[in-house]
Amino acid sequence: MAQTMRRPVFAKGPLLGAGLLIAATLALTTAPPIGGGVQYQGEVNAQRDLRFTDRADGGVTVTDARTGQPIGELAPGEDGFIRGALRGLVRERRIGGLGQETPFRLTGWSDGRLTLEDPATRTRLDLAAYGATNAESFARFLSTKESQR
Repeated sequence: MAQTMRRPVFAKGPLLGAGLLIAATLALTTAPPIGGGVQYQGEVNAQRDLRFTDRADGGVTVTDARTGQPIGELAPGEDGFIRGALRGLVRERRIGGLGQETPFRLTGWSDGRLTLEDPATRTRLDLAAYGATNAESFARFLSTKESQR
């Protein structure tokens, strides 16, 4: 006696719902922000264009892009938040085929917020979103009078 193979029966409603959920999730996570992202209404208190240069010892030299003067350094293995934020911005440049010519822009706003922007990719990080301690790690690069505009 030959046995007939039965095809498994799936309820079409839950499968269709799961498919729509996956499609909606992908659409929402890959679409660009509506309205071009967050627009800041505050006044700029301080702004500085910065270059971050890797050193052979694993450290990083931070330079004021306008004056060419070194304004700080990141010791090897320290300042993990700064390194992580920069790694993400540099990755975006690499994906876009952009070089390192354009400096990053650090801005202090009148309401106390601090943002790090990459003008090359038009990516802006609101550093307060990562916590006050992490934002303060960048604030030291705005602390001189030369950076005031």
